[in-house]
Amino acid sequence: MTGAGRRLMRRDPLANAGPLVERVHAYVAYRIGAGADADDVTGETFARAVRYRDSYDASKGAPVDWLIGIARRCIGDDLSRRRPEPDPPDTVASGDLEQDTVNRLVLWDAVARLSERDRELIALRYGADLSARQIARQLDMATNAVDVALHRALGRLRPLLEERPGVGSLGGEAARDEPATG
Repeated sequence: MTGAGRRLMRRDPLANAGPLVERVHAYVAYRIGAGADADDVTGETFARAVRYRDSYDASKGAPVDWLIGIARRCIGDDLSRRRPEPDPPDTVASGDLEQDTVNRLVLWDAVARLSERDRELIALRYGADLSARQIARQLDMATNAVDVALHRALGRLRPLLEERPGVGSLGGEAARDEPATG
């Protein structure tokens, strides 16, 4: 079989791009803040994915795993060119706009005070919505080590959130969920 024939038999990692764009953008926004910077990095991620789509190997993971790996490199490139501190994420109204905005800013501030490793774990889990198994592949770790590290990261996040008396219940999953396994 020719190289072109083999490529035709391969699964196109970008065949259903809509949900992939949403997950990659959410991950990028967790890492560098929502807005134009996240849009640019997400765009660069998909530009590289289109350019290198023939290198996708389904045996190494799902398309989202491959794309998050590309996004991680794009974020590194972006952060090396830009400021070290990201802007707080944009807010989306889902009821009480004022309380939602306060909650998001408090969560953003608390996450920003964590170590780089903890921020990365939280962004992969809650931004990209990856399972512990998928995160383990991204970070070259054992799945149970990811579970433990994420549990500890969330344990370090909780006291930072509790330092803010009078702040309403946080709407973000990261403030209350335990890490998912899988």
